[in-house]
Amino acid sequence: MDRSTTSGRQQTETAPPLVAARPAAAGITVAVACLGFFITTLDTTVVNVALPDIGHQWNGQVSGLQWVVDAYTLVFAALLLSAGSVADRIGATRAFGVGLSLFTVMSALCGFAPTMGTLVAARAVQGAAAAVMLPASLSLVRQAYPDAAGRAKGIALWTAGGGVAIAAGPAVGGALTSGLGWRWIFFINLPVGIAALVGLLRAPKSQPRPASLDLGGQVTAVAALAALVFGVINGGAHGYGSTGTLVALALFVVCAIAFVTVERTRPHPAVPLSLFRNRSVAVTTSTGFVLNFGFYGFVFVLTLFFQQQRGASPLAAGLMFVPMTAFTTVINLLAGRLTNRYGHRFPMILGMLIQAADLLALLAVGRHTATPVILLLLVPLGIGGGLAVPPLTSAMLEAVDAERAGLASGILNSARQIGGAIGVAVFGALIAGTSGFMTGMHTALLVAAVALLLATATVALLLPRRHHAEPA
Repeated sequence: MDRSTTSGRQQTETAPPLVAARPAAAGITVAVACLGFFITTLDTTVVNVALPDIGHQWNGQVSGLQWVVDAYTLVFAALLLSAGSVADRIGATRAFGVGLSLFTVMSALCGFAPTMGTLVAARAVQGAAAAVMLPASLSLVRQAYPDAAGRAKGIALWTAGGGVAIAAGPAVGGALTSGLGWRWIFFINLPVGIAALVGLLRAPKSQPRPASLDLGGQVTAVAALAALVFGVINGGAHGYGSTGTLVALALFVVCAIAFVTVERTRPHPAVPLSLFRNRSVAVTTSTGFVLNFGFYGFVFVLTLFFQQQRGASPLAAGLMFVPMTAFTTVINLLAGRLTNRYGHRFPMILGMLIQAADLLALLAVGRHTATPVILLLLVPLGIGGGLAVPPLTSAMLEAVDAERAGLASGILNSARQIGGAIGVAVFGALIAGTSGFMTGMHTALLVAAVALLLATATVALLLPRRHHAEPA
């Protein structure tokens, strides 16, 4: 297989052939990229706290609220497979501008949405825009600083933008929903988007480059994921023996087979299946899926638990997530040191074991559990994730040749986003079932803990202690 042109994503990771930007222009470019990454990440976390109010607006069921989250995440995850190719073909600056403009317009439409259906449709288009923006924003950082030292600083700032969005999202969403109403969680994107677009006018223009675009693989991937998520959500609402659920799951199987067939026959597939012959790639991809499956699925349930079962306000519910997310950045740094000293396996295993043990401890939580106890029990979830994710990412990148780093990164990010979408679908179906909310929540906790323990065992048994790039 031609490693130099396997996919557009790996080309996106290669610094464009541009001269160094002036310091002022470079700073503006990085600031713009950070703002873009901030709002796309914020929209994966800020919405959860507002879900009960959104449901109250239109008397929506849990299934409708699941789609408010998953319409964004699913399209975002699926289109990441080819978004890097799009950025290459039209230039990172133009791709980022188009994505940011569309994202900002769709944020306004979400805020003014007259129906749940309109909101879900606008969220899906938001997800498509975010998928275009993400690889383009990283390319902007890379072209702003061609030198390695400057690029490292720029990427650190870019990463920090996403970290701040994850940590602040629940609190920001709660404050806006309580103070101004749920529609403002979308309106808040407008000034940020406009400011980023103004800054983009001063960024150096990227040159388009040839890049293959796997439309067949992209279409079948989106169709397969949409059918699977619909089947899981519909099964929770109407039963897994219902006609709609069975048709959706059958369509998933057909589209998944079509996706594999297309990827095997394409000369430059979006997801080269041969890459998964590399044991490290297979293990890290599946582990990334499981980490987001449990985390984002449980955050969805926890939001409804705080407000619907315990009567908390959106602001109070948002603040209750702060202890879980507050230490993430610090723990990320610690994970880097542990990885340098002990390798990838130790912090990954430690982090997942902490999360699994904490999920089992949360089985003791009920409607009347004291708030300080719940807050204390949520802290290890953030610590465990902070320990596991950085070595997971570095393990994936070190497992492949340098020219495939972008490809591997894109696959891992897509797998993690898909895991989050499936987690929301599965856990939402559990709490919407006939057994009741609390039984469904406890079942979700068990499912997440078991998945993490299986992933931990997989890492311990199959992930090599020291990585060397393996041929794929």
